[in-house]
Amino acid sequence: MKDESFGEDLAELERADREASKGYFKLCLYVTGSSPKSTRAVDNVRALCEEHLKGRYELEVIDLYQQPERARDEQLLAAPTLVRHLPPPIRKLVGDMSNEGKVLYSLNINRE
Repeated sequence: MKDESFGEDLAELERADREASKGYFKLCLYVTGSSPKSTRAVDNVRALCEEHLKGRYELEVIDLYQQPERARDEQLLAAPTLVRHLPPPIRKLVGDMSNEGKVLYSLNINRE
């Protein structure tokens, strides 16, 4: 069922709200091909997620060379960029994600 005033699917919004309340993270990592910086970012984010969010995250890796329209849609100016969609608010980080403490702090992920 669509709420035309917002153009969003209400069932999807309700699902997102339930997931966010359980400490669920939805992340998208935007990279440019297999450059060293992109490869490092993918490795760093996957390791961080497995260590601190195991079983509570979804990570989508998007190659902007393959899907350039996604950069426009997300209003990205640089890559690699990590976008946290859930829990709200949306947060964006640019770089190879090698400073684990800074990434955890910026995404508001508690060290466990």
